[in-house]
Amino acid sequence: MKSRLLCIAAIGTLALAGCATTSPNQNYGYGSSPAYPSRTSCADCGIVTRIDAIASGRSAPSATGAILGGIVGAVAGHEISDKTGGSKGNQNISAAAGAAAGAVAGNAIQKRVTSDTYNVHVRMDDGRTLVVNQRDLGGVRENTYVRVVNGKVVIR
Repeated sequence: MKSRLLCIAAIGTLALAGCATTSPNQNYGYGSSPAYPSRTSCADCGIVTRIDAIASGRSAPSATGAILGGIVGAVAGHEISDKTGGSKGNQNISAAAGAAAGAVAGNAIQKRVTSDTYNVHVRMDDGRTLVVNQRDLGGVRENTYVRVVNGKVVIR
């Protein structure tokens, strides 16, 4: 059992020794300094150089989703109350509640469908420039050091 633990410890030590990095005091010589000496190398990382807002091209009056959602919700609320044998007062309350819920839902749907997207320009650590289109910036701003993960720019 002791020899097994000793063997595992030796393998672990060798594995960690293989991960060792060179000294941070490397002399790169005249004119050959690395592009980003203060950061560790990251193949998916870079600096945001520009963010462009792109209009979706779909436009509708700002209250369209809320109005249509309210109408559908009111009709649905009234019909549900009517089919379950509710009184006239309950039908009116159900219609009002349905209208309110429908208006909120319709407004949220309209915002999601007509929202702008952003082209995020990233100068990668290796010198490439990527342009990533995404809906939400998630706190990303120009001159932010970021990582590109699954086609999305995220703060590193």
